[in-house]
Amino acid sequence: MNNLMVLIKKEYTQMFRDYKVFWLPIIFILLGATQPLVTYYLPSILEALGGSQGITIDSSMTAQSGGEVLTTTLGSQFDQLGLMILSISLMGIIQADKANGMLSFILTRPVTVPSYVVGKLVSNYFLSALSVTIGYFVSYLYVNVLFTPIPFSSMFTGLLFYLLWVLFIVSFTTMISTVFHSQGIIALISIVVLLGCRIIVGLSPIIDRVNPASMSKLAMETLATGLVNTNAIINILLTLVLVLFTFFITNYWITKKKFHHG
Repeated sequence: MNNLMVLIKKEYTQMFRDYKVFWLPIIFILLGATQPLVTYYLPSILEALGGSQGITIDSSMTAQSGGEVLTTTLGSQFDQLGLMILSISLMGIIQADKANGMLSFILTRPVTVPSYVVGKLVSNYFLSALSVTIGYFVSYLYVNVLFTPIPFSSMFTGLLFYLLWVLFIVSFTTMISTVFHSQGIIALISIVVLLGCRIIVGLSPIIDRVNPASMSKLAMETLATGLVNTNAIINILLTLVLVLFTFFITNYWITKKKFHHG
C-alpha cells in the first residue's frame, strides 16, 4: 500500500508540473457550459443576425426540458470533443515512462507491476472523473437556471453511469499506451475505437449489453426520462469486466515485455 501511495503521489506531482490538474478541468467546464448556453441563446442570435431576411426559429429549441439539454451536453460535448481530449491527455500514461526509461527504473525498485498499473489508473481516473464531474455540474447549474430543473436523483444517477464510461476510457487508453510506442498511434487508436463504441450504441440490444459506451446511453436515458433502465445492472457488470480485462492485458504486457522501450 505504501508503494502504491508513492506511485500515486509521483503521478500527481507530474500532473502539477504539466499543469494537467488545471487545464483538464477548465476544458470540461467550458464544454459543460457551452451546450446549455448555445441551446438557450442560439435562437436569439439567429434572429438578430437574420434581420429582414426572416430566419425561421424552431421554438422547440427553447422548449426543451432540462434533462434533454443535459443529455445533449453528454452526447454532443463530452462524448465527442471531451472523449478526444481525454484520450490525448492519457496517451502517454505508460508510453512516456517506457520512452524515458522511468518504467525501467521503477520496476527495479521493490514495486510490483500491479501496483504500478493501479497507481497509474487510480491517479489518472480520479483527475479525469473529477474534471468530467465539474463540467457536468456546471452544465447542470446552467440548465436549472435557463431551462426546467432536473431532479437531483436523476442527475446524480446519470453522473454515476457516465463515470463508469470514463473509467473504461481511462483503462482502455492505458492498455493501448502500454502496447504501442508512438503517442500519435496511441491517441489515434484510442479515439477511433472509443468513438466507434459510442457510434454503434443503440444499433443492437445485444451489442449494447457488451458495449461499455452503453453507460453513456444509460446516463442520457436517466436524465431524459428520470427512470433507470432495468438492464442497467447487466451493463454495469459487463463494463467492469471489460475494465478488469484491460487491466490484466496491461499488467501482462508489462510483465512479459518488462521495461523494454523504443
